Amino acid sequence: MHDVKIKLADIKEQIEKKVHHPYLLRYIDSPYIDEDKLLLLISILDELKISDNKAEKYAITTMLIQIALDTHELVMNDETEGGDLKNRQLTVLAGVYYSGLYYKILAAFDDIAMIRALADGIKDVNEHKISLYQKAPEAVESLMNSVKKIEAALFEKLADVYSKTEWRELASNLLFIKRLIAEKEQFINYGTSIVFEALKKLTFPKVKKMSAEQQNYLLLICDRYIDFSKNLVDQYLLKLPFVNELLEQRIHYIYNHSQSVAKTFVEEG
Repeated sequence: MHDVKIKLADIKEQIEKKVHHPYLLRYIDSPYIDEDKLLLLISILDELKISDNKAEKYAITTMLIQIALDTHELVMNDETEGGDLKNRQLTVLAGVYYSGLYYKILAAFDDIAMIRALADGIKDVNEHKISLYQKAPEAVESLMNSVKKIEAALFEKLADVYSKTEWRELASNLLFIKRLIAEKEQFINYGTSIVFEALKKLTFPKVKKMSAEQQNYLLLICDRYIDFSKNLVDQYLLKLPFVNELLEQRIHYIYNHSQSVAKTFVEEG
């Protein structure tokens, strides 16, 4: 586990150096680096028969793409909440800047299959973000599929290049669980979230203000998807020959956090 922690810290530090831009950071927050996503990347790449240098470049490139996509999503959220125009414009520029960084890295090594896979992942994420933010899904299942693709398309595409089905499904479902927990927390604390707004539109299209019973029903739907994905994560964990201890700890933490969110809501309710 010690080696994984060192690798995680080292790659995170390299990413932080690459995204550091003094002018942008005067006006907007430093980009968020999701350590769970980085840990998943490192765990998947450790199983591949590729050089450490190549694995490191894959991890850095994929996380830079993730940061660029997350930064653009901040702009979409800011627009819906009527945020400051200058802040939005600089956030857009930051997303473009981070995008340029990963293209630069990709250009530095000749790997057409990985370039195509990551490009397909970006396309999938953007398509499903449009669907989610426009509240376009026609059914709960398609809504949840969009949420999963937004969180995990890059990881799915990377795993597909090396035919790592177990890692593909584990990463996809774990990141889906984490996103639903975050959406659930926001809904409980603030009465709204982008996913729950889309869920409300599908479930109670004519209702303007939901009753406590209707809110509970939406949370129940969310919990069912979380529980189903937990079962899938557990199944694929058993199929993998080895999972590092740090990732196992993070999975248990996410599971426990999901239960604590549910308990908090019951107590407050």
